[in-house]
Amino acid sequence: MDLKHIRNFSIIAHIDHGKSTLADRMLEITHTVEARKMRDQVLDSMELERERGITIKMQPVRMEYTTHLTPNPSPGRRGGSFSPQEKAGDEVYILNLIDTPGHVDFSYEVSRALKAVEGSILLVDSTQGVQAQTLTTLAMARLPRSGNGRGEGASVIIPVLSKIDSPLARVSEVKEEVVKLLNCDPNEVLLVSGRTGEGVENLLKEVIKRVPAPIENYKNENKSENVLSALVFDFKYSNHKGVIVFVRLFDGKVRRGDSLLFAVSGEKFTALEVGTFSPEETPRDSLSAGDTGYIVTGIKKPGIASVGDTITKSANPLPALPGYMQPMPVVWASVFPEDADDFALLKLSLGKLKLSDSSFSFEEESSGSLGRGFRCGFLGMLHLEIITERLKREFNLNLVITTPSIVYEVEYNTNVGNRLIGDLPKRQKIYSPYFFPDDSNIKTIFEPWVNAKIITPVEYLGNIMQILFDHEAEVGETENFGDNRSSISVKMPLRELMRNFFDELKSTSSGYGSISYNIAENREADVTRLDVLVADEPVPAFSKVVSKKRVEIEAEESVVKLESLLPRQMFTLKIQGKAFGRIISSRTLSGMKKDVTAHMYGGDITRKMKLREKQKKGKKKMKERGKVNIPQDVFLKMMRSGEN
Repeated sequence: MDLKHIRNFSIIAHIDHGKSTLADRMLEITHTVEARKMRDQVLDSMELERERGITIKMQPVRMEYTTHLTPNPSPGRRGGSFSPQEKAGDEVYILNLIDTPGHVDFSYEVSRALKAVEGSILLVDSTQGVQAQTLTTLAMARLPRSGNGRGEGASVIIPVLSKIDSPLARVSEVKEEVVKLLNCDPNEVLLVSGRTGEGVENLLKEVIKRVPAPIENYKNENKSENVLSALVFDFKYSNHKGVIVFVRLFDGKVRRGDSLLFAVSGEKFTALEVGTFSPEETPRDSLSAGDTGYIVTGIKKPGIASVGDTITKSANPLPALPGYMQPMPVVWASVFPEDADDFALLKLSLGKLKLSDSSFSFEEESSGSLGRGFRCGFLGMLHLEIITERLKREFNLNLVITTPSIVYEVEYNTNVGNRLIGDLPKRQKIYSPYFFPDDSNIKTIFEPWVNAKIITPVEYLGNIMQILFDHEAEVGETENFGDNRSSISVKMPLRELMRNFFDELKSTSSGYGSISYNIAENREADVTRLDVLVADEPVPAFSKVVSKKRVEIEAEESVVKLESLLPRQMFTLKIQGKAFGRIISSRTLSGMKKDVTAHMYGGDITRKMKLREKQKKGKKKMKERGKVNIPQDVFLKMMRSGEN
């Protein structure tokens, strides 16, 4: 198809602003999905996405839309307006949509999608208004698009208000917020309802008008048949087909059987199949410049395909397109198999998950008490939960997951009490709380801080200031934002942001507050390691690094929570919190009791006394030698704040 009849666009928004519902209506109007196969959240294919009602993975889909358009040479519209010479009539357009996640943990997914499109629908909930994550995604969309190698400007932004059918909709006020944010004409803001479908067809027509058609770099060259430049924006793994790469073609054409090359890794392969998403994978004869689709590589070796690589013809390789920055993990946690024999399966499972989610990282580590496992880096707490839950569901693994932590940089003392510490490095990064050194060996600790922006209704400001104080935040400027709302600039330790701050903000603001953040500089930290002991043995998975000001509170909370979660054992045991070399908090979990004399009746009392004495000795021996079995769900619940 001619490039002028292709549009590539994405939907970006804050979480729960109606992206998936809007995409459903688009699929209905374009008849991409048959009515009998239609369901809510069609593009959310993962069970977890449908269960939680959120988008976790971006999902591309190709739609064909036939429209009757009249020439519209409106000034000020980029690339997508119609010239007076174009004739009105029925025209078929290919609309390549990429639905993106809205949660701040999955911003990397959004950034990848934006490089594969020329325009974006900025969706704002008319009942909630502009949220903090809306600002973050908008900032990414405004970055120059260098993915096509031409260094062109930012994506075209189409502002859209959703949920206009809701009785709580504040259309005029929220429209004013969007106009102020984008500095655009109020008439450019479109109104839609994903539930009823109102305004969605008009939105599709506006996408055709406003979003520019793709441009091919090598269009005028004679060797265009032997040219290919395709950006890999995602990929997945199939046991039968190997790695399947999701690509946006910027130049040339690819057919089944073509000999191709990964420009960065240098690996050659043959295209076993090419196709598009409808939304399931649909094989086609070829893909051309401007298309979004997939290529089956047949490669089953790990580490070959990577997000941001360029696929080109092996006979005529083109330079690699500018790719993506590597995501920086924010939260770290160690994952160990409950059964040591499952280590190989865990390694294989993590490798497969890495092929469908390139934003998390893992490397092997070992612990004296937990055995061999992996230290994993995640983009946030929700990302951590999703990955661990997928390991459990998709690969049927029982796991031990350590308490999440951030990266600390520790500067050691060169000597302690006239004793030279020769085996310690001068400065070291600590990823796991269990390996955090004793206070006596530490000279200085550095931790990452974040720059955050909070948007909230004015009436909740007082309560939010209190939780900011509790989380050691530095409050910057506060400004009015739209109708009766304020925007607060904040700096705070990443450690405190991950300490249940998101949930506390939502609770304090009755669900109306929102936050986005980015990593800033490192600062000195006043923290220490807190260990949790069960039956006098430290459990590495429960160790964490906490503020010295809160160590007693954290110790008490951890011990009480574990006491409520841990099943009773055959013997009485203690659960203790330890820091600064001493026990700070303690609870006793009584053992199970059995009446060993229940079967006896009558007779001499000394018979019962002998049995009870024997039981007492057995309990004492069990306490000395017995091992406490901690179920998998206890580790998961200890990881999640506020869950019992």
